[in-house]
Amino acid sequence: MTDLSPPSGAPRRRVTMSAVGRMAGVSQVTVSRALSDPSKVSPDTLARIRRAIEATGFVPNALAGALASSRSRLVSALVPSITNIVYASLLQTFSTGMREAGYQMLISETGFDPAEEERVAATHLSRRPDAMLLTGIHHSTGMRRMLLGAGIPVVEVWDLTDSPLDVCVGFSHAEAGRAVAAFARGAGHERAGVVSAGDARAGRRRDAFADAFGGDVLRVDLTGPATLAGGRDGLARLLDQGFARGVVFCSSDALAQGVLVEAASRGLSVPGDIAVVGFGDQAFAAHLDPPLTTVRVDREALGAAAADAVTARLSGDPVPRAIIDVGFRIVRRATA
Repeated sequence: MTDLSPPSGAPRRRVTMSAVGRMAGVSQVTVSRALSDPSKVSPDTLARIRRAIEATGFVPNALAGALASSRSRLVSALVPSITNIVYASLLQTFSTGMREAGYQMLISETGFDPAEEERVAATHLSRRPDAMLLTGIHHSTGMRRMLLGAGIPVVEVWDLTDSPLDVCVGFSHAEAGRAVAAFARGAGHERAGVVSAGDARAGRRRDAFADAFGGDVLRVDLTGPATLAGGRDGLARLLDQGFARGVVFCSSDALAQGVLVEAASRGLSVPGDIAVVGFGDQAFAAHLDPPLTTVRVDREALGAAAADAVTARLSGDPVPRAIIDVGFRIVRRATA
């Protein structure tokens, strides 16, 4: 076979299908045919082509193949944060389901800005994904137009709507907020405060909790992601507003952890002086001191349900439900 190695010190160039053909002693068309349908090439020719590919390190152009076959075997996933365990855990089971169906994931972080989500989605769609996972149900008009024009399966997760783009898998954030309010009232609490991150879903839980709890609910609305430092600041600001005995509902377990740290630093007992309820039931929640009462959503089941829905869509099978509610439950521990 022809030696196609560059001279020592020469810049490396991308190996082409034509170069593979020259090394194997066949045409570029034959190489293309061997890659797209090996049954159309003789065993001897196929063996030479495979040896040439192995020798050169040639990687077929998946996008070109997708244009011919209408399948890229890629599924896009857009999430606000790839480091947040809430999204990471559901993505893990979603990715497992897609791999088992023969697909790989292309993941990007969007934050909570709809304009940024639209820009990222446009970049992903230029790669011709076969399907797309989105976080949430609120998207820009341009984003909706692009997705409808792409004509690919779309699954929206971590929220519910009566009019999904295609399929949504999630739970009602408003119902979660109301359930925590009923729990707090049932436990005998007469005063409440809320420490909430700045995203829309946290806001819906906050507002539903305040409406259902009734009375004068003090609120601290934070900007940016939920952090332990934000939780400490949140409780400090509630206390500055005159909050005393009562329950503090946090939009995430990270904020609740910060509230517990701040309470301890001020000599407040939990749940004696204040009770604390988080959201998410992250792995550390059960191991805090005291263990955290929180709202649990089965993130793994959510990711698996999303994968099943996308796989069914890609296979042309009917999806029994376009709206899949995985629900939630309050996990009562020592903080409330």
